[in-house]
Amino acid sequence: MADTEEPGRVDEPETKGEKGLKRRDFLGGAAAIGAALALEQRAEGQPRATPRRVHATEGPASGDTDDRYRPVVTPNGASLPFRWVDGVKVMHLKAEPVDHEFTEGLRAECWGYNGSTPGPTIEAVEGDRLRIYVTNGLDEPTTVHWHGILLEAGMDGVGGLTQRPIPSGATFRYEFTVGEPGTFMYHPHWDEMTQMAMGMMGMFVVHPRRPRGFVPDRDFAIMLSEWNVPIGAARPNPFEMADFNVLTMNSKAFPGTDPLVAQLGDKVRMRFGNLSGIDNHPIHLHGYSFRIAGSDGGAFPPSAQQPHTTVLVPTGSTRWVELEANAPGDWAMHCHMTHHIMNQMGHGVPNMVGVEDQASFDRRLRRLVPGYMPMGRDGMAEMGEMEMPQPANSIPMRGGPGAFGRIDMGGMFTIFKVRESLDSYADPGWYEHPEDTLARPATAAELRADGIEV
Repeated sequence: MADTEEPGRVDEPETKGEKGLKRRDFLGGAAAIGAALALEQRAEGQPRATPRRVHATEGPASGDTDDRYRPVVTPNGASLPFRWVDGVKVMHLKAEPVDHEFTEGLRAECWGYNGSTPGPTIEAVEGDRLRIYVTNGLDEPTTVHWHGILLEAGMDGVGGLTQRPIPSGATFRYEFTVGEPGTFMYHPHWDEMTQMAMGMMGMFVVHPRRPRGFVPDRDFAIMLSEWNVPIGAARPNPFEMADFNVLTMNSKAFPGTDPLVAQLGDKVRMRFGNLSGIDNHPIHLHGYSFRIAGSDGGAFPPSAQQPHTTVLVPTGSTRWVELEANAPGDWAMHCHMTHHIMNQMGHGVPNMVGVEDQASFDRRLRRLVPGYMPMGRDGMAEMGEMEMPQPANSIPMRGGPGAFGRIDMGGMFTIFKVRESLDSYADPGWYEHPEDTLARPATAAELRADGIEV
């Protein structure tokens, strides 16, 4: 199997400085540059007179060269804009309240960055110097921890330990050089229980400066998280410790999740980050096997990669998987913890499965509660199909439309759509199955011919 170091699209000739880049080289180089600038300024008695070169861009880049690696796609999200200032990639994050829609029918006042939860994906290239300004638009202090990034201790973002918390209304500056390529995250390290439960998190991707091996045509980033949103509530409950009733990919519950779209033959990478409160998530992809290629600790060597159809993403960790899109169709991708593909109504409902002798009870209760209907006696799927009246701002048993009717899953569920040809990467609609490749009702003649008695 080919070397699977995380790739990008950079074709620069390798230099001694780029080969075998080590953390101490970055830290030492940064310190040397900083010392030289300080000496120069002290000698002149003022900052350098040369105007700073500044140009803005909306997408990822490396240095002053054109983009030559594959940018990450964040379904339902975007990457963080930046500009180059004297060779430093400058970005701005603002922690703030966010009016967020999980899916149609459920909104809440969450917290996030730059108007979204999760915050925008940060993209950089191995060796980039980053300067990230963080403005605190919350009513309490915060910090940002760059989860998995190896850097100076003073930039690690742990309130009280490595820095003063950022007061409400203040802006702090973080500056560091990114080293090893990989899939990382960012989140607060001050009042984490509240701030992360309210939605403050984001993905952080470092592309290799000199890519080798698997080079993706589509590179997706998905943050997995879980929330407690009481039915009808205006805000998530950050004090919940176990019963999470809204499970999301990039803070969206199905059917609000954007599909992942690829063309037949594309090389696809899927990056998963998990900042859920307590739960691990086994993410299962139908129709494919893939290789688990790395974590927030780095790329796995080819000898350690195995074929899987499910990747377990532990809380507080990342995983990325790689595959070739060789099977056209609409393929489900979801957490395989069954309660994680339900919304709200799957939590706290009395178990009525199989209960039959309750007709007289139902009649008596309807005298007190007109319109009462027993729930779950024959399972829960039919409850979503009944389209019963629901409390305001809630999505109990909310599924979504499918090619053959209602999909009775919600929560941490999305669709991987692979097509033979695409005009764009917009949702291509439902897959048209070739003749004789679709499950259908059996005929009486078929049953007789095969000796099946029903």
